[in-house]
Amino acid sequence: MNDLLKFITCGSVDDGKSTLIGHILYDSKLLYADQEKALELDSKVGSRGGKIDYSLLLDGLTEEREQGITIDVAYRYFTTDKRSFIVADTPGHEEYTRNMAVGASFADLAVILVDASQGVLVQTRRHSRIAELMGIRYFVFAVNKMDLVDYSEECFNEIKQSLKELSDELGLAHVIAIPVSATEGDNVTRRSEKMPWYDGPVLLDYLENVQIDHGENEEGFYMPVQRVCRPDHTFRGFEGGIEAGKVSVGDEITVYPSLEKARVKGILKAAKESDSASIGAPVTLTLDREIDVSRGSVIARDTNLPLSDRVEVSVLWMDDEELTKGKNFFVKLGTRQIPGLVTDILYKVDVNTGEHKPAETLKKNEIARVVVAFTEKIVVDEFDKHKTLGEMILIDRISYMTSACGVVEKVLDSRSVLDGKVTPEIRAQLLGQTPAAFVLADASENLSDSDAQKVEKKLLGNGKHVLLISDSEATVAVLTALNNAGIIALVSGKADLAGYDKYKKLESADSDLTGSALIESIADQIDKATNL
Repeated sequence: MNDLLKFITCGSVDDGKSTLIGHILYDSKLLYADQEKALELDSKVGSRGGKIDYSLLLDGLTEEREQGITIDVAYRYFTTDKRSFIVADTPGHEEYTRNMAVGASFADLAVILVDASQGVLVQTRRHSRIAELMGIRYFVFAVNKMDLVDYSEECFNEIKQSLKELSDELGLAHVIAIPVSATEGDNVTRRSEKMPWYDGPVLLDYLENVQIDHGENEEGFYMPVQRVCRPDHTFRGFEGGIEAGKVSVGDEITVYPSLEKARVKGILKAAKESDSASIGAPVTLTLDREIDVSRGSVIARDTNLPLSDRVEVSVLWMDDEELTKGKNFFVKLGTRQIPGLVTDILYKVDVNTGEHKPAETLKKNEIARVVVAFTEKIVVDEFDKHKTLGEMILIDRISYMTSACGVVEKVLDSRSVLDGKVTPEIRAQLLGQTPAAFVLADASENLSDSDAQKVEKKLLGNGKHVLLISDSEATVAVLTALNNAGIIALVSGKADLAGYDKYKKLESADSDLTGSALIESIADQIDKATNL
């Protein structure tokens, strides 16, 4: 077996993830002489009383070594006689869950460590859910630190039962539990004489021999177009990676979303002509006639791909700012990036129990089911049917940071917000806010013009579409035009808007509040009052 296995190590903090991988590298003689010597020297001033600290092979940041934790994702490539590997050693702290999700997004298998002296913890459950959410279908639960529980079979069986319950809850199909000691090397690369009651595979043997299904079961052929290649007027090719199936010269294909058909005229692989290409190959396709194909289009055959502008998505929220209904994003799905918004939060998942709980907002590291709407119909499918067309990230439109990652659970019937006439309600939905007019003096009569501008900036930073105008400009005609455009109007001075239907009166701020605390208080009132 010479194929590549990409896997991650994850689990709760201090469960021994870096130590485990370090021990595999050390025992397998996969270190250069200078690396081995540096490891031995560094270990003398470490936390193991002069014994080799295998985690130092993975934890390279100064902060990681000082605190004895993993912060960033550490990638390592190694090869044994049977297989090549890329491993991502991911952090266990809840604060760095985002980094763990990044590592999980590339992996085929997860090695989730469980401290035998502590059992299954909340972070163990969170990482298992995230790994399943990111499409990982193969799980190894390495019950580590068996030396601390005297290699107890009873202790291992109790944890194994908890892991079975967790696996059943998540619907995990390919699961194995292996008792190990990462520091002592028991059942890591060699069978342990201290656990004669365990007759399953040791960790490295399992990783070398496990057979991974890479998606050959997806229906038909499809290729998201990454780039249109047009070096001169005589050539027009469409570049991308084949995500499923096989294509040959002469095959009739359908281009989504236009649904136009053509035949494959030629296939280029590494600039060489070929008669056919299959899953995993990066290719350039040429067609027998000119049709509309651009980045984000999908070329397919022998499958019917859905077109929709609304989907239900399971997401991991990774932003420090809370997610609220109506928030706008750029949605990245396949090779397509399109504006979209979260129209509803159906429920959030209790990480510990799996219970579905109603939610109006999401906090960092929470997992939930939401409805995402796009500004137009795109090619999208359920993750379990066509993986690449069912995985997405939500990108903040202001900071351009990744706010969430998730997978499509259900494709909904189209109900485009842009069908028919553009109304004030549609503008409000696209902007993700309820337009209204506020007189800032209602909250504090002594608010200065400078502070009013700071309130405006604070709201803009929160993603609100606002405009600050003076009391002399605040006529009904101006306010109506702003609100119909979906804009929130902020009025400085002491305007009387009692007769205006979209006027919302602010509550008086606490008289003790001044400066940034007062600005924060007023902005928070407006933020909550204008959420959809």
